[in-house]
Amino acid sequence: QVQLVESGGGLVQAGGSLRLSCGASGRTLNGYYMGWFRQAPGKEREFIAAISWRDANTYYAVSIKGRFTITRNYDKNTVYLQMNSLKPVDTAVYYCAANWGNWAAATYGYWGQGTQVTVSP
Repeated sequence: QVQLVESGGGLVQAGGSLRLSCGASGRTLNGYYMGWFRQAPGKEREFIAAISWRDANTYYAVSIKGRFTITRNYDKNTVYLQMNSLKPVDTAVYYCAANWGNWAAATYGYWGQGTQVTVSP
C-alpha cells in the first residue's frame, strides 16, 4: 500500500504561482511513477505530469508544458508540482497518484485525497 497526502492548494490570482506537495508513505517507491492529475467541475479527470521515482524522468501533458514542473525529493518521499503563470482554467481539484511501472496508465493504483486550486481572474 502507498499512502499519499497532498498539500499546498489554495486561492491565487491569475498569473500567480503555487507549489503542491505530495507526501508518500507505506512502501519503497522505487519502480513507481508519481503523477499529478486534476479534475475541474463537470469535466473528466486530466493527466498533468508524472515522474519516475527511480531516475526522475518526467512526462507532461501538452496543455501545461512550460508552466508546470514536477520534481521529487528522494530523501523526503515527496513529490512537488510547481505551477507558474496560473490561469482561471487551471482551477480544479489536484490529485497526487502513484502507479507501478507505467506512467501512462489509464488510471493509477494509489490516490491522494486531492487539494483544491482556485485561480481568480
